[in-house]
Order: sequence, then C-alpha cells, then structure tokens
Amino acid sequence: MMGRAVRLFDSILLLSIVILPFSMAIANAPLNIFSGVIVAAYLLKKVALKQSMRLDSKVAIPLVIFFLITCISIANSVDIKDTLKGGIGRLLWYISILFILGESISNAKLLNKIFISVVFSLCLVSINGIWQVAVGKDFIRGYEPIINIGLVRATASFPDANVLGTFLSALAPLLFGLTLYYYEGRKKALLVFLSFLVIVGIVITYSRPTLLATFIVFLFFGIIKKDKKLLFILIIILCAAPLLAPRSVKDWVRSNNYNPLRVMCNDDRIAIYRNSFNMIKAHPFLGVGANTFMKNYRHYKEKPEYLNQVTSDYCYAHNNFFQMAAEIGLFGLTVFIWFLYNLFKSLFKIHACLKDNYLKIICLSLIASLLSFLINGLTESSFYSSRIAVIFWYFAGMCLGLKSFIPKDAIRS
Repeated sequence: MMGRAVRLFDSILLLSIVILPFSMAIANAPLNIFSGVIVAAYLLKKVALKQSMRLDSKVAIPLVIFFLITCISIANSVDIKDTLKGGIGRLLWYISILFILGESISNAKLLNKIFISVVFSLCLVSINGIWQVAVGKDFIRGYEPIINIGLVRATASFPDANVLGTFLSALAPLLFGLTLYYYEGRKKALLVFLSFLVIVGIVITYSRPTLLATFIVFLFFGIIKKDKKLLFILIIILCAAPLLAPRSVKDWVRSNNYNPLRVMCNDDRIAIYRNSFNMIKAHPFLGVGANTFMKNYRHYKEKPEYLNQVTSDYCYAHNNFFQMAAEIGLFGLTVFIWFLYNLFKSLFKIHACLKDNYLKIICLSLIASLLSFLINGLTESSFYSSRIAVIFWYFAGMCLGLKSFIPKDAIRS
C-alpha cells in the first residue's frame, strides 16, 4: 500500500515538473497550481519514505543564510503580512523548487519531456505575440500590444513587453543550444524553424535588455563551443544592427545624446535607481523589509527627480540587485552574490564532468538560460515577478540535478 502511494506521489511530482514550464505561458494561476503540486507531492513522498531533502552544501549554505537574513528583515517591515507571505514565504517556495528539481532530475527521458514542454511554451508565446502585433489582441488573455516611440511591442499573455522578453530569452537558450549542437537532419531543420519563430517573438518585444541577453547567450555558446561561424555571424549582426534599427529608434537614441546608460535604462529607470540608493543608504543593514519596496518607495524619492522625471509612488526598482539591497540590506545582497558564485562554479564543474554530449549541451544551455535571466534582471525586477521568477530557480535546480548523471568519484560534493 505504501509502495503504491509513493509511486503515485512520484508520478504526480514528475508530471507537474514537466508541465510547469508550459503553465508559465498561460497565466499565474496554473503556474501556482503546478508549483504547489510539485512541493506537496515531493513532501508527501518524503514523508512516506521517511527521507530528508537532499541538499548540495555549497549551494545550500549561502541560501540558508540568505533566507535567515530575509526573515530578519521583518524587523523593519512596514507590512509584516506582505513580508511573511510575499517575501519569506515566496523565497522558501523558490528554494524548495530548486532543491526538488535538483533531486528529481534522474533520467534522460525526463529531461527530454521537459525540453518538449519548454519548446511548446516558447512556440505558444511567440505565436501569440506575433498574432497580437498583427491583429491587435493576444488570443490567450485578450491583451493589446503596447506602443512606445512608435513601435508596436508584443506582450502576448504577459502584462508587459519586458516581462515577455525575459520569459522568452530565459527559456530559449535550451532550444538554441540543442538546435545548434545536438540534433541533426529533420529534427534539426524543425528546431531551426522553431528557433527562428522564437527569435521573431523576442525581437518584437523591442526589449533592449532582452535583445542584449539573447546576443550574449549566442556569444556564450560561440566562445564555449569555439564556434567561429557563430561568432562571425554575431559580429555581422552587431555591425548591421544600427543600420537595420527602425527610424523611430534611431531618432530616440539621438535624442538621448547616444548615452548608453540612458538608452539602455531610460531616464525614468535612472530616477528610480537614484531613489533606490536613497532607500539603501537609509537602511544599509536590514533593509526596509522583504517585499515592501513598493510601499516604501515614495518616501525616498528625490525632489526634483533625475532630469525632472516623475516616477510612480508605487513601483519596483527595475533592477534585481538594487531591490534586494533595499529590501534586505547590503549583507543580504552580498550573500546572494556568494550563492550565485557557488551555483555557477558548481554548474561549470558538472558540465566539465558530464560525458554524454546530450547532457553536456543541456547543462550548457541551462547555464546560458540563467545568464540571460540575470542580464534581464539588470533593468527589471524579475526575481520579484511571480510569473517569471520561478524560471531561475527551476532551471538552476534542473542543472544541479545533472550531477546525478556523473559517477560519484568524478566530482566532489
């Protein structure tokens, strides 16, 4: 009886893990449902087997400290309920997803199913974005595209073009990597077409950090794989981009005096960053409390703001690291950077120790996905968006799970 229950919990867990990437393309509700099922099924399975969670100590130690610092930040919170639920509770959920994925990835069939789910998700969202721009509404949520400096920007079923861009550019490296370096013949031809479709979806967001992240992903592949053809194509694209840019973009860049910071961030974001620094200076140790940036922001606005910008009284920092430092303090940010260092160090070790080419490309592609997510996070608070934040923790855990394919004597814990 207990064996049947364990098999049932395991089947539900693995099915939910596969469906989760596709659920991100629809809405928050299915994403939250399947995330909750993953955690519940995993815990029930562990209770039935009387087992504890398997942790990677190099990643777990900084994460535990980071979690404790987040808990301590409640001392300065102006809304304890928001800090408990949206800050501490959500972080615990993300950390759980990371370690559950790290423990559950155990066979190549599961990896292939996840890849198919990711590809379906990417294609659905890209087609939806293209449809939205062509027709005027997306076919999932009925959202209209947004218009900036004369450009019609796709949002698909997401609330903003930049959020859509982060989603696409974070999931796409898994498709790009296997298309470039693993599949052959008809499968490669099909994946080349699908990759082109996704690239179109990325381009019509006109999200500068997304375009930068996508370029760096291909650059990363070219350098790691020593792919001279890809690097040559990237140089051509880099040289041609200023010539191919729409006229409205060229005029807008000129109006910003070709200042790269203003072009990449916009004046309103720079104003927000300056206000964020005011918040960090006022509370450098504990921050203002997890998940309370928006409720505190108006108290730290400059008067007048940068270049006479008028930012909303309630907004995100539009930078993961600024928002993190403001909410939980500089020490918390330092610990998170320590976690990132240990994470990428572990992932590159795993990549070096894997023997199977399919697994090596999967690992490399997931690393590229994490890089893309972090690059987008330089101008977006993507870690604080429940719709897309889970991508980072899901892929990080998935990549750590590849360690199970390595002989025990090939890599130290």
